[in-house]
Amino acid sequence: MARSRSDSDNMLWPQVLDEVTGALGALTAALDNEADFQVLLHQVCRQVVAAVPGAGEATVTLLRDEQPRTAATTSELVAELDRDQYRNGGPCLDAARHGEVERASVEQARERWPKFAGDAHDAGFDSFLSAPLTINSEHAGAINCYGTRARGFADLDVQLLKLYTTAVEAILRLHQRYLHATELAAHLSTALASRAVIDQAKGILMAIRQISADEAFTLLVEQSQRDNVKLRELAERFVAHAVNATGRS
Repeated sequence: MARSRSDSDNMLWPQVLDEVTGALGALTAALDNEADFQVLLHQVCRQVVAAVPGAGEATVTLLRDEQPRTAATTSELVAELDRDQYRNGGPCLDAARHGEVERASVEQARERWPKFAGDAHDAGFDSFLSAPLTINSEHAGAINCYGTRARGFADLDVQLLKLYTTAVEAILRLHQRYLHATELAAHLSTALASRAVIDQAKGILMAIRQISADEAFTLLVEQSQRDNVKLRELAERFVAHAVNATGRS
C-alpha cells in the first residue's frame, strides 16, 4: 500500500527538526559575532532555506509606516519578485500586513496576484510560502519562501516555517533589546562624563569666586548661552584653561 504524503511528511519530522535546530543554532551563534541587524536578517534568509525543505530562495519583508521593503534576500532575483509584489500584490505582502501564513502554488497565485504569478513562473518558481514576522513595533513583516517544486509547499513546510519564524522572533527581539541596552549604556557613559567635567568646572569657579554650587552652575549656563556652545564643551574648555594656567604659575 502506497504511503500518503502526510505519512511521508511524518517520517521526515526527525530529519527536518534537526535541520531547523541547526539553522537556529547557526543564527544564535551569529549573535555572538555580529551586531548589525541587517546582516542577521540575511542570515535568517540563508538559514530558512536550510530549515524548510521546499524553499529554494528566501527574503525578509519589513514594513515601515505600512510601506514594504525587502530587508534581506538570498538573491537579487527574488528581491525583484518581492518588489513586484509590492507593486501588484502577492503572498509576502498579504502575510506581512494581515499576520497570516500565505501558501500558494503558481496556479493558485494566478487567481489572486496574476502579474506577480506570471513573473515568478517566468523566473522559474512554482510555489510561495510566507509567514508573518513580528519583532517589535518598529520591525514587522514576513519571512518569504520561493519554491521550485511543482507540487508546492507541503503542510510540513508550513509547520516548519512557523516553528522557525517563532524562534527567530524571540532571537531577534533579544538582539534588539541588547542593541537598545548598549545604546542606553553609551548615553549614560556620555552623561556621566559630561556631569564629571561640569562638576569640575563648578568646583573651580566656586574656589575662584567664593560662590555656591548653584551660583557657579548658573554662571556656566549663562556663558554657554552667550557663546552658543554646549555646556559640556564650555566646561571642558574652562577646566583645560584652568589646568594650563595652574601649570604656568
